[in-house]
Amino acid sequence: MTAWAETCQVFTGSQPLEMKNKMHLVLFGPPGAGKGTQSQFLTEKYGLKHLSTGDLLRAEIKAKTPLGLQAQELMSAGELVPDEVVVGMIRNLLENNPDAKGFIFDGFPRTRAQAEALDEAMKETGSEIKLMLALDVPEEELVTRLLGRGETSGRPDDMSEEVVRKRIREYEKKTAPLKDFYHAQGKLRKIHGLGSIVDITSRLTDAIDG
Repeated sequence: MTAWAETCQVFTGSQPLEMKNKMHLVLFGPPGAGKGTQSQFLTEKYGLKHLSTGDLLRAEIKAKTPLGLQAQELMSAGELVPDEVVVGMIRNLLENNPDAKGFIFDGFPRTRAQAEALDEAMKETGSEIKLMLALDVPEEELVTRLLGRGETSGRPDDMSEEVVRKRIREYEKKTAPLKDFYHAQGKLRKIHGLGSIVDITSRLTDAIDG
């Protein structure tokens, strides 16, 4: 446990009230599910901070923090940044933003090991993930959305149907089982991901407010 979390517990005897009341959400779904769009609405409505691991890595590298330098060295060598480094960055972010109402995690966790490590980091700051909001969209709709996005964005991974379907299968194989992890904690909320942006936002906010 960090010194900051220990200090909080000394004065409260348990989790500090303001940390208990924070709203940390995991926004979950396959490529093309609309996580980026919906996270913008949710951050504005609830006053949360959007946390993308890609943005977090770039910020730590730019600031030349010890974890950022470690990540840069690994990435320069063509290696993946290990879970413990990413979770360490998230832990630092939580501790350095004690006044934040909460975070929306987008793109993390991706595996059960990451989810378990995130839970531990949350405990150190006297907080927890409140909900996993899982956007449920049929594969054919995802393919249509991603190929359509590829026509305007120029992203090469959105321009090949074969690549798009491979990404979706990879998601189902490696990432979708995380729903079982959060379901076991009573935190999973499946959200129907078809319809207008407004309709989907309404379903998400109903789940959060409920």
